Amino acid sequence: MDAQLIAFTGVAAGMVAMPGADFTVVVRNALVSRRAGVACALGVAGGLLVHTALAVAGVAAVLAAVPALFRALQLLGGGYVLYLGARTLWSLRGSRAVAAEATGTRQARAVAAEATGTASSAVRPLRQGFVTNALNPKAPITFLSLLPQFVPAGSPALPRTLLLALIVVVLALLWFPAVALLVDRLGRWLRGPRAARAVETVTGAALTLLGVLLLLEPLRAA
Repeated sequence: MDAQLIAFTGVAAGMVAMPGADFTVVVRNALVSRRAGVACALGVAGGLLVHTALAVAGVAAVLAAVPALFRALQLLGGGYVLYLGARTLWSLRGSRAVAAEATGTRQARAVAAEATGTASSAVRPLRQGFVTNALNPKAPITFLSLLPQFVPAGSPALPRTLLLALIVVVLALLWFPAVALLVDRLGRWLRGPRAARAVETVTGAALTLLGVLLLLEPLRAA
C-alpha cells in the first residue's frame, strides 16, 4: 500500500467515525436490538456506497453547479433527521412507568424477532440508516473534492477513484456494525428503564438538533 493510500485511509476513517446523524441513528437502533443496530449500520454503509458511486461518476458536480437542487436535498435530509429526533422524543412522553413498560415491550419484541429470525425486524432500521446517510448532499461533494487529491498525477483516474471509494465503504462496514455491536454488548446497562430513557433522550435531542442545523443552513444561504 503506497503512502497516498495510507494517508487517504486515515482521512477517510476520521470522516466515517466522526459523530453525527449516522452514528446517532445506529446507536438508537442498537438499543432496540442487535439485529436492528447492525441493519441500520448496513443501511448507512449503503448510503455511503451511493455517495461514493456518485462521486466516481461525477454526478456530485451537478449538485455543486445547481444550488437550488443542493438546497432542496439539504432541506429534505434535514427534515428527515428532524423527524427521527422528534419521533424519538415523542415516544418518551408519559410517566416513567409507561416508559419502562414500553422499553420492556420493545425488548420482548426484539428478543422474539431474534428468536424467530424474521427479516422484517431489520427492514425499518436498514431503511433509516440508508435514508439518513443518502439524504446528506454534502457527502458526494466532499468525496468529489477529496478523492482527486489522492489520485497520483499521470495514473488512470477511474481505477484509483474506485479503489478509494471502496476503502470508504469498507471502513463504514467495519465501524458502524462495530458501534452497533458495542452498544448491544452494553445493553445490559443501557437498556434498563432509567438508562434507556436517558440514552433515548440524548439521542432524540441530538437528532433533533442536527435536523434543525441541517434545515437552517440552506435557509441562511438562500
